[in-house]
Amino acid sequence: MRKHIILITGIAGIGKTTAIIRTVEILKGQGYEIGGMITKEKREGYARIGFEIQDLATQNQGWLAHINQPNGPKIGKYRVNLKDLESVGANAVRNATKTADIIVIDEIGPMELCSKVFEEAVMQAMDSGKPLIATVHYNTTASFARDIKARQDAEVYDVTLGNRDLMHNLIIEKIIKPLPGH
Repeated sequence: MRKHIILITGIAGIGKTTAIIRTVEILKGQGYEIGGMITKEKREGYARIGFEIQDLATQNQGWLAHINQPNGPKIGKYRVNLKDLESVGANAVRNATKTADIIVIDEIGPMELCSKVFEEAVMQAMDSGKPLIATVHYNTTASFARDIKARQDAEVYDVTLGNRDLMHNLIIEKIIKPLPGH
């Protein structure tokens, strides 16, 4: 079976999102249409206050989670903003499944997995047959994350201090090799 899903994992703060952003920039520069979502931590001074989600195609943004979010599932000191997760994140993934050459999902973790709508969008993307790059939370014990890591059409790579500066090269090699014309 052709492996068209590249899953990136690693401890918090190791550089998974940085590797994804570098990969997206290079692939866009090569003319590929990239869609999906990325998650970025937001800080006030030295304190992390939450996580923002961004649609890679439209640049629309929303809050995935925030320390002052009034409602939603609680993960640590944050509350998940299900409305933005679904209207920005899940929609970005669904739209990428329809229109993009390559789908990006950063991240599949405890916050994102609070939403069945998000899970359904991820499964639709994974089952689309399109090349997909995703980060998966390192310590998640969710069955959904375990199941996607075990897929026959997926490869899992750990980002480490030793490989993080070159991880984007590995991702690009693995993702474009099976594409037409390569």
